[in-house]
Order: sequence, then structure tokens, then C-alpha cells
Amino acid sequence: MRDFLPEDVRRRRHVIGVIADVYQQYGFEPLETPSVENLETLQGKYGEEGDRLIFKILKRGEGAETGQADLALRYDLTVPLARVVAEYRAKLPKFFKRYQVQPVWRADRPQKGRFREFYQCDVDAIGSTSVVVEAELLSAATDVLARLGFAQFTIRLNHRRVLAGMLAAGGVPAHLHNDALVAIDKLDKVGRDGVAAEFEARGIPFGGASLLLEFFAAVQAASASADQDPETFNRDTLARLGALVTGDGAAGVAELQEIVRLCGVTGAARHIRIDPSLARGLSYYTGAIFEIAVPDLAGSLGGGGRYDNLIGMFLGEEVPACGISLGLERILVVMGERNMFPPTLVASPADVMVVQWFAGRTDLCLGLATELRAAGLRVELYPEAPAEDNPKGWLVKQFQYAQARGIPFAAVIGKTELEAGTVTVRTLATRQDEQRPRTDVAAYLQKAISG
Repeated sequence: MRDFLPEDVRRRRHVIGVIADVYQQYGFEPLETPSVENLETLQGKYGEEGDRLIFKILKRGEGAETGQADLALRYDLTVPLARVVAEYRAKLPKFFKRYQVQPVWRADRPQKGRFREFYQCDVDAIGSTSVVVEAELLSAATDVLARLGFAQFTIRLNHRRVLAGMLAAGGVPAHLHNDALVAIDKLDKVGRDGVAAEFEARGIPFGGASLLLEFFAAVQAASASADQDPETFNRDTLARLGALVTGDGAAGVAELQEIVRLCGVTGAARHIRIDPSLARGLSYYTGAIFEIAVPDLAGSLGGGGRYDNLIGMFLGEEVPACGISLGLERILVVMGERNMFPPTLVASPADVMVVQWFAGRTDLCLGLATELRAAGLRVELYPEAPAEDNPKGWLVKQFQYAQARGIPFAAVIGKTELEAGTVTVRTLATRQDEQRPRTDVAAYLQKAISG
């Protein structure tokens, strides 16, 4: 859990602004939910590993001595969304599209790009089983990353029903499917041998494990040689899957084919790679699943999928849903390390600083600052007035302060300017002065700032 200094906040607001703007272009509406949920609302929704990372809040008052918990900090934004939809279903449109940018908390071990308090940027569509939803979500995420300056990124795409079909083809019993998915989800972290060891520890037959891992290795090898041709790779991988699975698995392959086809219309398909090993550990996914990766980054920039049964846990009837979450913190880390932020974000906290020349005439400077602010400029007023009118070095001291703050301009009303009804504007980088009528100063600064 961290503090954010002004430069950090500007960067965060920039990224959040881009995300919100893109999501709104796709017709998504904003939503906010409380930081605290009932513990029973959260438990049982994230799988065995996720449940261990929930920050629990101990009972208060008479129940404090029990050491038991009844509330918790929200773990993600998806389960709170499901609760909201169940609670307000009658007030929401048939197809509810929402985006949400808020912090979540996980009792995790902090490491690079992973924090105990972090923001998620979620976008979800409720009410439709059409794969148009998946295509638009992936396209929106693609647009966000492109707007932020990411040129190379990969959207790993798979399907829970395809995974189930693969597990069945590998001889993994149905009651061990969830255990197998938890192990497979670690493939990119622990490698083939690590997954094989976990399969064995969970009692999954070696024959099935060996078949699946060999299949994953073959697909990964093909992916490494097909970086420049995603269309061919995806077509060939879907064909391999189609030959391996049947029934629901085959229906999942057909959905993946349609998602890729639709994403070809929006331009997102060039970033998509079918990845049969992608499992995502959260237990509520029911259909297509996806994760976003960039080169040379351990972990993902975001992920999501279809979860048609989750809302039904609260509502008592099935409500289809699909969403994707972007990890704000990791996006910020990567953008910072790769110098991807616009130069203006690391520039000044103000457009102009009004300096103080006269002793006891702060009202004069405050009046000018107020006029410039009313014109839409960001204005800092030097807070201290001199003990006498323009003592030696006093003006220079203020100019130096403004430069150290990164403020590009200073506005001065001295004795000459006061008599003439003008203001002198100094460009601090060049030390050039321009005397302008006071009524024209705001327009002059606006033009100078815009370049």
C-alpha cells in the first residue's frame, strides 16, 4: 500500500482518463461500489488460492472477542458487480454495460508490480450470451493500450469448455478438473515440470498430464515461430483443438473461431493468440477467458472472461455476463520504465506563477491570479510578500522558485506595470520579457502555452 506524490497522481489520472474515455466510446457507463462487502459475498468465488488472499475485517462490539470476521475488503470488482446486478436488476437496462475504476485489496506478498492495495479498471457487459460481447471487450482493451502507446502486446485467448474437453480427452476425471485447472494456470510461472509435479500431488493421472503438457508444448513452440503471422497460428491452433475435443469442447472451439473473426473486423485480432494452456484460476469463469501480456513482463496487464453463473449465485436465475479487467498498477510500472508518458505529465503543476513585488499589496497579485484562473489557466501565487518594495534579489528568488517547480511563465506587476495598466510576462526558460495590457495577459499566455 503506497503513497502517491503529485507526479504519480498525474500519471495515474492520465491512464485512468484514457481508459474511461475509451470505455465510454463503447457505450459503457460508470459504477462505484463500497470498499467493504459481507465476507459471505466474497468467499467461495475465487477458488482456493483467491479465498486465502481476502482481507477479513474482525467483528466489532460484542463480537470482537470472538476473533471472527463478518466483513472483508473487496477482492475484485466483479463479485461486487454481480451483487449490484442481483440487487438492482429491475432498475438496470436489459443489456447493462458498466466500467468501474476503484481500488481492491489482497493479502498477497508484495513484489514488483504486485501490491496489497491496487486499482482495477473493469469493463463488463451483462445480459447477453452473444460472442459480440467478447469481441467488443477485447477491442476496447486493444484501443486502450494503443492509446496509451503500447505497440506490442498479446491477448491470450482460450475457453473453459475447451479446457474441459482437453482434460476429458487426456483422461482427467471430471471431479479433478478444477484441481487440474489450478495447476495449469501456473504453467507460465513454474513450467512444464512444475505443473507435472502439481498434477501428481493432486492425484491427477500421469497419462492425462503427459498428453496435455505435450500438447501445450507443441502449441507454444508453434506460437514462438509464428509471431509475425497470428492469423495462421490461430487458424492452425483452432484446427488442432477441433481435432482433439468433442461435444461442449467443440462448441467452445467454434466460439473462439467466431471471436477471432469478429476481432478481425475491429483490428484487435492481430494481437490475439489462441493459448490452450490459459486457465485463469478464478472458479467463476464459464466460457471464453483471456489475458493480456507484453514482452519482458512477468505476469499480465489484465485479464477476464465470461462468467454466466456468478450473478445467478445472488439472484437465483442465470444472467449471462462477460468482462475484462486492466491492471492499472502494472500498466503504470511498465509505462514508467519505458518512458511512455507524455512529456506534459511530468512538467509543471501550474502554467504561470504570479510574483509579489510590493510590500503589503498581496491583494493586487491575488486579483491578477484570480483573473487568470477565471480564464482557465493554472496559476500559482508566490505566497510570501517582501518586507519592502522589490528588495534586492527578491524577484530573482521567485523566478528561481518557479523554474525549480517547472512552471514555464511568471507574471509580474511592478511599479511601471501598475502605472501603465500592464503585466510583464517572463518566459523563464529564455528569460525573455513581454509587456502586455492586463486585459490581454490571459489570451497571450494561453497562446504561448498551446504553442
